[in-house]
Parts: sequence; C-alpha cells; structure tokens
Amino acid sequence: MEATPPLHGIRVVDLTRVLAGPFCTMLLGDMGADVIKIEEPQHGDETRGWAPFVDGSSAYFLGVNRSKKSVALDLKTPEGRDVLTRLIETADVLVENFRPGSLASLGFGYAQVAAINPRLVYCSISGYGQTGARSQRPGYDVVIQGETGLMDVTGFPDGEPTRVGIAVTDYLAGLYAIQGILLALIERQRSGKGQQIDLALFDSMLSVMHLPVGILLATGEDPGRFGNDHPSIAPYETIRAKDGSIIVAVGNPRLWVQFCDALGRRDLCDDSRFRTNTARLANRDELRATLQAVFDTMGVDELIERLEAHNVPCGKLRSVKDALADPQVAARDMLLQLEYPTVGPIKVLGNPIKLSRTPCVIRRPPPRLGEHTEEIVSH
Repeated sequence: MEATPPLHGIRVVDLTRVLAGPFCTMLLGDMGADVIKIEEPQHGDETRGWAPFVDGSSAYFLGVNRSKKSVALDLKTPEGRDVLTRLIETADVLVENFRPGSLASLGFGYAQVAAINPRLVYCSISGYGQTGARSQRPGYDVVIQGETGLMDVTGFPDGEPTRVGIAVTDYLAGLYAIQGILLALIERQRSGKGQQIDLALFDSMLSVMHLPVGILLATGEDPGRFGNDHPSIAPYETIRAKDGSIIVAVGNPRLWVQFCDALGRRDLCDDSRFRTNTARLANRDELRATLQAVFDTMGVDELIERLEAHNVPCGKLRSVKDALADPQVAARDMLLQLEYPTVGPIKVLGNPIKLSRTPCVIRRPPPRLGEHTEEIVSH
C-alpha cells in the first residue's frame, strides 16, 4: 500500500509568480499538499511568456510549477475576490509575493485574512521584507545579488563583479519560505493559530554570506573576488589538466598529504612554503605554479582516478549537459519525465528531499492556465 504523503490534507493557496514563491509551492505540492495556483486570467504567471519555449509552453514555467492546480481569477472583480475568500476559508497556507501592502488594498492583507481564517499560515515573500525603508522596492534577483555584496565576491580579481549564473536569491528565499511554513504549521498544532511569515530575498542572501562577512569583521576590509580560489583554503580551486579542467578541494591537513601522495609529490608536504594551509595561502602563486607543472603532464581522467584512489575530493568541470548525463542523476531520480497536455513528455528536475517511508510521488504536471478553475470554483 502506498504511503500517505507527508503534507496530504494541507491546502495551499498560491498567489505567487515568477520564481521564489512558485519554487516554494512546487516543493510543498511534491510532498502532497493540495496547491491551488491563482493566476490572472489573461496571461497568468509572467513566466508563461518567457523564452525558451517547448511547443509554445515556457520551459521556465514548466520547471517550477508542477504539482499544482491553476485557477484563473481576476482579483479586481467582486466575483474573483469572493472565490478567493472561499478558498481562504478552507486553506491551511497562503503564499504571496506581492509588493508589501498591495494585497491589503484588495482586502487580503494578513490582518484581513486572519479574520477570515485564524488558523491560516500566511507567508509573504518580498524583495526587502514587510518593514524598513526599502520595503516598497521591488525585489529582483540580480539587484539583490548586487546589493548584498554577492556580486562583489563573485568573479576574478581583475574582472568586474559578476552575477551568479542562477537566481540564487530566489531559490534561497523559496527554501526559507518552506521552513517558515512548516515551523508555523508545527506551532499551530499547539496554539491552534496561524501567523504571518515575513520572508525577504535580501535577508535570505545576507544570511549565507558568513565567510565574506567573517573576513570583513576580522580584518576590517572587504574580501574582494578570488575567482575560483578559496579565500581561506589552498588548494581549493580549478586547475587545468592536459585535456580539460579539474576541481580539487583539499580542505584539511590529512587531505593535503593524500593529495601529494596521489600526485607522487610527497616532497611538497615537507616544503616549508606548503607545509601548512597558512603557508600555502601565503605562497599561493608558487603553489599554483608547482601544481600546474604536475597537472600539465596528465589528463583529467588519470587525475580523477589518482585522486579518488586517495580519497581526495575532486571533480570534472562540466557543462550542464554533461552534468545531467551523469549516471548519478538517474540513480537519485533527479531528472523526471512528466506528461504535459499540450506538449507531451517533458523533463523536469526532481525533488532532492528523499524520505525513506513517505517519499514524494510527483503525479501532477505543470497546469495549463486556468485548467482547474471550473473544478475548484464549482465546489
């Protein structure tokens, strides 16, 4: 008999669009929540119009909107607001990423909704939070990356500050939102009351800047950019081989010895310039030149084989296409095939949360705009 999903019976009203909110609600849906995505009738979630397209459907939208139902509602009309009110009356969770105050003007701010359903967990995701001088500013990933200092520590020392290649601030906010929602649901079991979760992309990104902030607080200076090097560990970087590049992560003294043994250069362990991590950081240029001379003589596969035989963390520098071809992806169910009504089979990334007794079973493909409006409104 199939196990009941962990969030079975939890109804989520999803008023989000683009990425942080949809990513959050998709993962809730994967785990069994009944997620009802509310979209404006004409165009729906903005990402439905973002290229590239798969037979007319946005690959971006398809990637973060499975495990949901779509209901098309115009919240500027009395009829649309009435349907949303009825959904809120039976919901456990509401997730929204409107600009702070916007939903209140429509009658669905937290205080208004709590009066309708005191048990509701209300999660607000925004760029800068519900409070503070910047609360009314729109929040976009690239702006948040710049304003939190992330871009200033990303890229090479002689280059421009660089955006991380994915919308990391949105994904972080989405993951924190899930944690907040689950915490509030657990607390509700004791108190019987819901509460508001105030989740900001700005806060989320700052919360994981421990290393650069630590360097700043310890030295009084901004850490700057290190390219593929690590500011506190060496070697912990990308190094060229004869036929490609390899990443090595020599994170402690034991691994340094194993690394040298793998390369047949145990003598480096006794070299005063490289004996300790502190010494290696102080002599990073000499270390890089020494290692490059060794790596120039070997190919990537030989180096990987040598390093893995000595349990040294290492890996190939891959393209996204190469990464998805790794057998580990299939072994971990991290690339799934779903049937989309107007497209046919589509592939999407899997859920990384692997529960032993109640694993997620993804049954619902991304919805067409308004696909479930009649089903939901008629009940």
